[in-house]
Amino acid sequence: MAADQEFPKRMQRIEALVQALEELPDPTARDTAREMVRALLELHSAGLARLLELVAGVGGQALLDRLARDDLVGSLLLLHGLHPVDLEARVRQALERVGSRLRAHGAEVELISLDGGTARLRLRGGGASTAALRQAIEDALTEAAPDVTTLAIEEASPPDGTRFALPIVPPGG
Repeated sequence: MAADQEFPKRMQRIEALVQALEELPDPTARDTAREMVRALLELHSAGLARLLELVAGVGGQALLDRLARDDLVGSLLLLHGLHPVDLEARVRQALERVGSRLRAHGAEVELISLDGGTARLRLRGGGASTAALRQAIEDALTEAAPDVTTLAIEEASPPDGTRFALPIVPPGG
């Protein structure tokens, strides 16, 4: 099975285990298990950080870029706050990737602001297919920048001056 197919299954398994952990009747067992998970995450984070240092130390920028683009490795780097590409660059890259699909529907999207984990976008054009285009934008951002915690997409004013605001929806929500 390909890594990209295994990752969602592994995440679902982890979520199920965390839920089972939270339902343990013994608070000492819950606290011990939580501490073990934290310690493992800290160990993995330190190991990944050292790996990135070693790769960068031998002039491996091309390898760092490749690691960052890999779905599984990039996700792990994000989880540990080690992704070498900053949030704004990843948001802009996602918008560029979805741009051709939008243009095919006579639409375009622009990044208005990025404050912390909140991205504000403006969608122009698209006519009746706005919902599908909005979903394509959300999917692209969820994949490239899952650390965007709040996404607000507003539609540009149509010629008659009417404005439509789309609701704020967290990625994957």
